[in-house]
Amino acid sequence: MFYRPEAGHGLPHNPFNALVAPRPIGWISTRGVQGDNLAPYSFFNAVAYVPPQVMFASTGVKPDRKGTKDSVSQIIESGTFCVNIGTGDMRDQINASSALLPAGQSEFQSAGIESAECNSIDCPRVARAAAALECRMTQIVPLAGETNFMVLGVVTGIHIRDDCIVEGRFDPRPAGGWIARLGYKDFATVTELFEMDRPK
Repeated sequence: MFYRPEAGHGLPHNPFNALVAPRPIGWISTRGVQGDNLAPYSFFNAVAYVPPQVMFASTGVKPDRKGTKDSVSQIIESGTFCVNIGTGDMRDQINASSALLPAGQSEFQSAGIESAECNSIDCPRVARAAAALECRMTQIVPLAGETNFMVLGVVTGIHIRDDCIVEGRFDPRPAGGWIARLGYKDFATVTELFEMDRPK
């Protein structure tokens, strides 16, 4: 099979999201003039070690935000955001926070998710997240397509849940493992690991 995206694929569902998988989920919390917001993004990853940096991409638009969604709008206002690392034990809350709520209505409250304050930025975080990365936005890059934006940030503070430090390593398996997006309605939790040494 071969297809050009602009010509369509002829399948019952778009295969693109499922081809690039599994994708980690950045559970992005923000604070803006209308209040606090929380939303999961599966176009997310770490991009550099020193200083530590991350990115996520927002696609689509909300009718009550100008050309984008709540997260990007509030990052433009504040210059900050927090990436919460969700785990298998919080999958229902992660999913609930993806609901399309009016701007200014908090997903923390609507989904019953406990929040805590960040230390290095003025932003909420998910109190029970396996880890949380406090970030200062460095760039918002418009991508091809009218409502696609990539947000880049430098990490200014890191929270790690005590039970997710196992023998000196970050290991979220006590909290149900890493959660990842596979495409369509499919998700996975990562609980089985193996090690490999790089060739010398």
